[in-house]
Amino acid sequence: MTKVTAQMSVSLDGFYTGPRAADDVTGWMHGPEAPGFFRVTRWAVDAAAWRERQGFAGGERSADSEIVEEMFASAGAYVMGRRMFDAGEFPWGDEPPFHAPVFVVTHRPREVLERQGGTSFTFVTEGLERAIELARDAAGGKDVAVAGGGELLGQVLAAGLLEQLELHVAPVLLGAGQRLFGPGLGLGTDDGIELVPTRVVESPGVTHIRYTVTGRSKLVLDDRGASGELVGPAQAEQRSAL
Repeated sequence: MTKVTAQMSVSLDGFYTGPRAADDVTGWMHGPEAPGFFRVTRWAVDAAAWRERQGFAGGERSADSEIVEEMFASAGAYVMGRRMFDAGEFPWGDEPPFHAPVFVVTHRPREVLERQGGTSFTFVTEGLERAIELARDAAGGKDVAVAGGGELLGQVLAAGLLEQLELHVAPVLLGAGQRLFGPGLGLGTDDGIELVPTRVVESPGVTHIRYTVTGRSKLVLDDRGASGELVGPAQAEQRSAL
């Protein structure tokens, strides 16, 4: 059954790129975002499956490469933000790595862009939910993958549309940059979005953690005292009488 999923590489302190550059992203590879981005995604760039998808030779056959293979095999359609598309349009070339329909969430209309290898870019101006609806229809029973960037992923999560999230945590601290999750999720002080870890794969350069997203819930105080120890009914009654 089709799920809405997402994959994101992040640093240990939660950044997926370096500090944001100007809105003109055509030269982003030479700006402040790129060093952090390429550090947290190094595990994928070094994987044989990723390099093959890009038309390059070499790379390592490893657990990381198997995860890349799985990532591409499970996706029947993609959703991405316009900023990511603008940054990738020319570097991806005539045969982008998706090999599936891609729906770009944007305010700027554009004709459908057909590329080699089965990739097409459809520019959706009716909003995020409409883009995901179109992607579901096009996915052929496979998953809809939120390809990024991080801002769009946050919007999908905040809207309650994301069902599975896989984080690839690189052992590096960037200190600054674009943080994956933050105030943009629109959570109040007593709200949370709960996730259940379902798989952890460790390798020397990255830890892959898969979560099922169970959704928003209220954060409630448990029965722990200031010491962190659980307080039983008798002790709680005694304290309340003091």
